[in-house]
Amino acid sequence: MSEKAKSSEKSKTAHRHAPDWIVLSIACLAQFMVVLDVSIVNVALPRMGHDLHFTASSAQWVVNAYVLTFAGFLLLGGRAADIFGRRRVYLTGLFIFTLSSVGAGFAATGTQMVAVRALQGLGGAILSPATLTIIVTTFHGARLPKAIGAWSAVAGAGGAVGGLLGGVLTGWASWRWVFFINVPFGIAAAILASMFLRELRNREAAVKLDVTGAVLVTGSLASLIYGVVNSPTKGWTSSTTLEWFIGGAIGLVAFLFWESSLASHPLMPFRIFRSRTLSTANAIMFLVGGAFFAMWYFLTFYFQHILGYGPVKAGFAFLPMAISIILGAQISSRIISRTGVRPLLLVGATLGTLGFLWLSMIEVGSSYGGTILAPSMICAFAMGLLFSPLAMAATSGVDRSDAGLASGVLNTARQVGGSLSLAILGTVAADRSLSTLKTLGPAASQVAGYQRAFQISALITLLALVVSLTLPGHRRRVSKD
Repeated sequence: MSEKAKSSEKSKTAHRHAPDWIVLSIACLAQFMVVLDVSIVNVALPRMGHDLHFTASSAQWVVNAYVLTFAGFLLLGGRAADIFGRRRVYLTGLFIFTLSSVGAGFAATGTQMVAVRALQGLGGAILSPATLTIIVTTFHGARLPKAIGAWSAVAGAGGAVGGLLGGVLTGWASWRWVFFINVPFGIAAAILASMFLRELRNREAAVKLDVTGAVLVTGSLASLIYGVVNSPTKGWTSSTTLEWFIGGAIGLVAFLFWESSLASHPLMPFRIFRSRTLSTANAIMFLVGGAFFAMWYFLTFYFQHILGYGPVKAGFAFLPMAISIILGAQISSRIISRTGVRPLLLVGATLGTLGFLWLSMIEVGSSYGGTILAPSMICAFAMGLLFSPLAMAATSGVDRSDAGLASGVLNTARQVGGSLSLAILGTVAADRSLSTLKTLGPAASQVAGYQRAFQISALITLLALVVSLTLPGHRRRVSKD
């Protein structure tokens, strides 16, 4: 055997025998980065908005530009992992995400920031499905629930840790470091993946991506959300708002028609929804993803605008929530083989509903320890309980060659739910605040808006509870490996 062949064989062996904990770390590190960037900017928004001259409403686009492109291209990223290989797609998404993080850190205007955040969302959409694909195609038997539990804990905790880390970086350094912090993480993940991650892809799949479908769904969502976000100033029934809504609806119809009739290799093959478990899991994720995503946003502004916390103190206020998410995810991943998926979803949705109802009782003079801590920890614990079984349900009923697509659909459900929820709840909260401004005053009217947002979040999680009852009740059997 030649030296070149020996070297190649040695490289393959190294990839093949990488320890489980290294492969899991590769997947979790990237997923942490992607989820972190949804929430880490929230605490930094007030100072960022001042420096880049954002208005109160336009500042929302720092979050929405990322979430929209993330959600719109997740399906494309999931399919890319199946076709081109999980390692190649992982590294590509990581490169785009890290490079655009540098661009966001150096942004000099609001327009530049929104544009780079959209590119960052694209990188995240390529990267995130590859992380779950790595887990589903690597771990089998009893190891799979534990691996998904760790991945879910990291994905859930990223939201809460983002608030903590964003506050510390903004308070002690600059808001620009909420983006620069991705660089060392990205370099570490790239080195680990290059050294230890073995390539794996569906060799029977046609090497063609449905870019048209991705553009249609992203543009449609952007149009709908833009109409919602601008409705407080333009009016819900104004011609401008209605035009955005109609444009979004037409785009979604065009997307469905394209996927079902015209696309030779559709972005979303509807055959995947023949699995009732997968379809129900995605419906639940759409609902709970929206409710919990909005929680970080409103609590951030409540801490800083009402309670008067600085960025660092506001960041540390999220720490108990991060711990609660990790605890919930670890518990669900350890008992899911005995309880099955549906009981965990019912308990998680119930706790989430109760937690949001409790949070809706906040007042201007509420204390963190007396009013905020307990319900926020209940909501966070519920999130941890829910994410692991939902990931299991969404990926267990599909062929492993479609693992990337299934993970992309699940992540899309969460991000689309989160983006729409933030736009709708933010608009409802603003309307409520405006209508009560004269009678309650500035601070109390703001809190009235937050109260209304949490009340609607409770209804959303209650609906998720009802949908959970329709999930097939069989237990997922997990063999020992």
